Amino acid sequence: MATIFGYEFRNGALLDEALTTPSCRQTDPGVRDNQRLEFLGDAVLGFLAADLLYAALPRDAEGSLSVRRAHMVSSAALCAAAARHGLAASLKRNKGAAELPENSKTLADAVEAVIGAAYLDGGMSAAKTVFDALGLPELAKEDARAGNPKGELQIRAQAMTPPRHPVYTLLRTGGKAHDPVFTVEVAVEGLGKASASARSHKEAESRAAARLLTML
Repeated sequence: MATIFGYEFRNGALLDEALTTPSCRQTDPGVRDNQRLEFLGDAVLGFLAADLLYAALPRDAEGSLSVRRAHMVSSAALCAAAARHGLAASLKRNKGAAELPENSKTLADAVEAVIGAAYLDGGMSAAKTVFDALGLPELAKEDARAGNPKGELQIRAQAMTPPRHPVYTLLRTGGKAHDPVFTVEVAVEGLGKASASARSHKEAESRAAARLLTML
């Protein structure tokens, strides 16, 4: 038997498949890689995250729950969980492949594949054992603060009574035609407003949201 993410597999072949990356097909075209298990695991992971949030946050609206779930099952959170458990060393990859970066989608896909394999091996309780071991709720909070300030601000706004929504306004566009600078303001009723500039409209919105979060 093999144990990973706190779960002991009865069928080791399922775990072996979950850890076999698509790159192995370059040298062994007939190998069964983890893409099918990743497809299944993605659905199981989404359900487990939704189930946890629904029970833990009885007052949150659908929009807030959706944003939180997106953080919990994001590639960033899954990659962080993979790094915490040293998953990269267990993956089967093409011979001579370069070292995987910490944010590689291959790692996130493998985590989902392991969840799918656990589900097939022992049902939803087995998948939940893996899910609990990953520590995704904690990692989701880190991802929200570091990688998606707009999402975090949306969560804060929708948690208010009554729920609010961030409003982004383009204040001005400066700079040269080939190198513009956008200044955006974000406002949330009851929380305040903040503005920021960047070389893309999207990045300016993100910086404005991050600035307002630091003021709260």
